[in-house]
Amino acid sequence: MKKILNFSEQVFTVVSLLHYTGAILALILSGGLSEGDQVVAPHDHPLIQLFFFINYLISFFLLVLRWKKLIRVISQDRYITILLGLCAISSLWSVAPTTTLVRSVAIIGNSLFGIYFATRYSLKQQLRLLSWTFGIAIVLSLLFVVGLPKYGIMSGLHAGTWRGIYTHKNVLGKVMILSSIVFLLTSLNERKNKFLLWGGFVFSIILLLMTKSSSSLINFIIIMTILLILRTLRLRYLLLFPVLSFLAIVGEFFYLWLVANTETILSSMSKTSDLSGRGPLWDAVLDMIWQRPWLGYGFSVFWKSSDAPATTVWSIVGWEAPNAHNGLLDLWLDLGLLGLTIFLIGLLANLVKGLALIRKSRTAESFWPVIYMIYFLLSNQTESALLRQNEIYWLLYVTVVIFLLIPQEKSTTRIIQVSTSSY
Repeated sequence: MKKILNFSEQVFTVVSLLHYTGAILALILSGGLSEGDQVVAPHDHPLIQLFFFINYLISFFLLVLRWKKLIRVISQDRYITILLGLCAISSLWSVAPTTTLVRSVAIIGNSLFGIYFATRYSLKQQLRLLSWTFGIAIVLSLLFVVGLPKYGIMSGLHAGTWRGIYTHKNVLGKVMILSSIVFLLTSLNERKNKFLLWGGFVFSIILLLMTKSSSSLINFIIIMTILLILRTLRLRYLLLFPVLSFLAIVGEFFYLWLVANTETILSSMSKTSDLSGRGPLWDAVLDMIWQRPWLGYGFSVFWKSSDAPATTVWSIVGWEAPNAHNGLLDLWLDLGLLGLTIFLIGLLANLVKGLALIRKSRTAESFWPVIYMIYFLLSNQTESALLRQNEIYWLLYVTVVIFLLIPQEKSTTRIIQVSTSSY
């Protein structure tokens, strides 16, 4: 009976993670529309929201069953709890208070699942469940591309690019970056099923390339480079500082070269120096930020409320941007400089914890928290996934932050225990 319950819980976790990636439902409900056709990606569809609401309830129930552990871990947290509280409190000054309250419930529910994922499973188990999630996403995406090209391949402005089981090629690209990281770290740590794990890594890269998403490809290269650099943290101190100094010098020369050749690089990728219209958008967004710099416009209402302040931005840039295409700017719009500062301080504090974990540990999965936080920050430079409800990106950020609150000796014990059993 216990095995059946554990298996059911794992199935619930994988299905939930897949749903949080935005897979299948939004694409099917859109009827296969692509960018440039009509309104696409009905993420607010009642059926999609129903699945999220069920996830909130089950996550809450599972956390209540382990309430002592939950209280022990949450009592050590500062930044996530404060940010979530600020989201709800921002309804007091929000330009659309009801919308802020409703979406605050959603981001809290989203975070509950992240807390459950962190406290229920060891780091090794988390990566195994994520590998199952992304493995299913890869197989289904290939099936959609081959068997249902109306859904799996984009038309319109991005005709011919692959999107798999997602509504846009860029979404598939971001998911495949996560998939490649998970499969790489898991394959380095697992003794069984190495062929399947390396296959998952290879197919993640293939799907990433077929999206033709230049931002995703650049982020992938940067993340893989950072992963190699992080391995130097395990060198002896005698070698550590010379190696880091050498890498810093190489990085500085690369940066100077990049600045000198920006126009050439962007033109080779069919991009412009304003990053496909993001430059004027960011200028307009900053103008709006300075109107309410300290507390913002209220959580998740600037772009989506019935009388959105974003209309001013749209009139300036000449198109209806769905967000600022920069997570930090969107957070500033929502919660002001107060919310942005809390997030950045928390990110820095947890990066230090993650780096200490890499230094102390000898397992491949110990790289995951730092790599994910770096990717989370990197992806939010040109896209917006920071403190966004019902998305896997904030969920996984909450997961790694909460996991880092678990005492290291307990985490190590759990990892050793898990390694003696098969999933």
